[in-house]
Amino acid sequence: PDAVELVAYTDAGGEERLWAAFGEVRSEEVPADWELRWRQFHRPVQVAGLWVGPPWETPPRDVEAIVVDPGRAFGTGGHATTRLCLQLLAELDRGSLLDIGCGSGVLSIAAVRLGFAPVTAVDSDPGALDATDRNASANGVELELLLADALAEPLPGADLSVANISQDAVQRLALRIDAPAIVASGYLERDEPVLPGFRREARRTKGGWAADVFRREE
Repeated sequence: PDAVELVAYTDAGGEERLWAAFGEVRSEEVPADWELRWRQFHRPVQVAGLWVGPPWETPPRDVEAIVVDPGRAFGTGGHATTRLCLQLLAELDRGSLLDIGCGSGVLSIAAVRLGFAPVTAVDSDPGALDATDRNASANGVELELLLADALAEPLPGADLSVANISQDAVQRLALRIDAPAIVASGYLERDEPVLPGFRREARRTKGGWAADVFRREE
């Protein structure tokens, strides 16, 4: 109960260095199919009338499907914060949308399917925008892509912004976002983000995580 366990992938030389550094090491052979085993953690979900899942899963025929391959980016739709954001997006008026920290593009693509337009996907990681571009093409969706540091560079205006990132980042972004409403998530249910100039209008929770709708104060 008072110890910390470090788990690392390494080779024989790395194992020797770990022995020298820590004095106690337990090693196991890595399975030959290790490159594919991560897939077992990415399961499809159904939310807001959409099926969202990876390309190695088969969607049902009677539900509109969004197929998302995360690549090196975050997000397949299975995380609670993604599902909560989708639920809130489905309940809000349609219009233009700005997805800050788009990751694999799952929220941007789902927003288009829900009727939002135009949709701009923003991320500071080129790999994330590459994944978003590929996933948008695979789903027949058109997005505007923007490589930018949302905390330092100008952001385009929109009718609605979604930011599934972290409480600290959302709070810092509030003064930079040109939108009357924000769907925010990426934090725990116990967190209570305060966005200058906005009031919280709605909240959804799942599995200890939370997502909120903030409306600009008049």
